[in-house]
Amino acid sequence: MLAASVAGTLLLVVAEVAGGYAGHSLSLLSDAVHNLTDAPALMISWLAARWALRPPTNEKTFGYQRAGILAAFANALLLSAIAVFLLYESAMRLRHPAPVQAGLMMWIAALALVVNGGITLALLSGRRDLNIRSVLVHSLGDAASSVGILAGALVIHWTGAVWVDPVLGLAIGILVLWSATGILRESSHILLEGLPRHLQLEDVAGALLGVEGVQEVHDVHIWTLGTDSQALSCHVRIPDMHMEESEKIIERVQEVLGAEFQITHITVQLERAGLPKEAGLFMPEPLLPPDKG
Repeated sequence: MLAASVAGTLLLVVAEVAGGYAGHSLSLLSDAVHNLTDAPALMISWLAARWALRPPTNEKTFGYQRAGILAAFANALLLSAIAVFLLYESAMRLRHPAPVQAGLMMWIAALALVVNGGITLALLSGRRDLNIRSVLVHSLGDAASSVGILAGALVIHWTGAVWVDPVLGLAIGILVLWSATGILRESSHILLEGLPRHLQLEDVAGALLGVEGVQEVHDVHIWTLGTDSQALSCHVRIPDMHMEESEKIIERVQEVLGAEFQITHITVQLERAGLPKEAGLFMPEPLLPPDKG
C-alpha cells in the first residue's frame, strides 16, 4: 500500500511538472513540490517497515532505522529551497502576468485530485497506525490543494483572470515551506537525540519511581531510534538485595516502560543503596519517591 502510494505520488509530480511547464502554470509547479513533501513521509513509513526487519551489524549496531529520518532531513532542505524559488517566481508573475493554458491546468488538477483522493481512501484502513495517520493528513491536504487548483483553472477559463494562477502558486508555496519546515524540525530533533515529542521526562522518571524497590532514578536518557522505536537508559538505585531480586526489579521496570510509554529498547544500571551518587543528574537533585508519611 505504501509502496504504491509512493509510486503514485512521484508519477503525479512528474505529470504536474510537465503540465506546469507546458501550460505556464506556477500553481501546478508549486503543487508538484507540495506533493513532493508527501514523498518523505510515505518513504519513511515504507522504509521503516522494510528496514526494521534488517538485523544490526557490527558497524550498524542499531540497524538502519535512522536512514528514513536522514533522507527526510535532506529532502526537506531541498524542498525549502525550491519553495523559496517558487514564491519568488509567483511574486514576479503577479507583477508581470502571463497567459496560462487553463484547459491543460484543469486536466492535470483533475488527475491530481484522483490520485490524491485514491491514496487517501487507500490509507483510511490503516488510520489507527500513527505513521499512516500522519501520511493521511498530508494526503488530505494534497487533495484540498488539487481542488483549489481545479477551481482556479475554471475561474481563469471563464474570466481570463490570469492573476489567479500566481496567487495559487504563492498559497501553495507557503504551504510547502511550512510542511518542509515541520519535517526539518522533527527530523533534526530526532537526529540530535532529542526527547520523543510525545513523552515527558518527569512522567517517565515518575513511573520508574512507582516500581517497587526503586529508591532513586537519575541519568535518564530517552531518544528515538526510528519512526516508532524509542530507547532509554537510566541509573536506578535499589536497596542491597540478592541478584535474583534485583533482576525482578529490572523486569518490572521493563514492563512499566513498555506498557505505559511503548519504550522497548531499555538499558538499566542498578546501584546499591549507600554507594556514591553519580554525576550528571537530569534534574538539580536525584528524583526520589514521594514521602508517604
